[in-house]
Amino acid sequence: MGRSKFILGLLTFVTVGMIIGSLIQLAFIHRLEESSGVSHWENDKEASSLRLGYVKPEVISWSPRIILFRNFLSTEECDYLKALARPRLHISTVVDSKTGKGVKSEVRTSSGMFLSSEERKFPIIQAIEKRIAIFSQIPAENGELLQVLRYESSQYYRPHHDYFSDTFNLKRGGQRVATMLMYLNDNVEGGETHFPLAGDGECSCGGKIVKGACVKPSKGDAVLFWSMGLNGESDPNSLHGGCPVLEGEKWSATKWMRQKATN
Repeated sequence: MGRSKFILGLLTFVTVGMIIGSLIQLAFIHRLEESSGVSHWENDKEASSLRLGYVKPEVISWSPRIILFRNFLSTEECDYLKALARPRLHISTVVDSKTGKGVKSEVRTSSGMFLSSEERKFPIIQAIEKRIAIFSQIPAENGELLQVLRYESSQYYRPHHDYFSDTFNLKRGGQRVATMLMYLNDNVEGGETHFPLAGDGECSCGGKIVKGACVKPSKGDAVLFWSMGLNGESDPNSLHGGCPVLEGEKWSATKWMRQKATN
């Protein structure tokens, strides 16, 4: 058991190093582009699919590990996900630790839906999933089906962990390692993503000043955070929640990623 934890921790450390290295490379290339006034991505379909030159990383916290990616999704991708989801929204649920099924809860008051396995094969969805895999350095096959959520006025998601504390939900794919949360619209007041245990600062959450770090929803932006620490154990500091929406609607898409393939 001790050896397994050491290996998993080492792999996680290496993964983080790869991500940091990739981000440094992207930043360096972007600076070269700005100085030369020439974009090298215009005729590169692969780079265009990954939105290289558009995505801007910002480190929010190292403990817990949180990175904000500006312009992660295009406007068209955001609108596509909303249009795909809108006709099939239903009251959101939380995972029951005993059965693994979704159950209604006052912890979460949004509405949402999951994309199907067939929709996962759509070109736009494949491009998004590949982008998530590249920037998170977690294989696409380790990801759960994409979920789209809508929060209306006064709706929220109370602070919670994405990792599982039971054995039932670990059977398919193992523990949740990380989450990519993508924002699909602007013009929303409130609705921040709040990390209560990230740092010693303060931020605005649904109109209230709270401790921790908050990320304001902005169309196309995405937040990547890890539920597992560098030691290979679930990270309690990854506690997070969705602040109440004060005005407008908040649309988001979530990709949870596991230790192993989910299919």
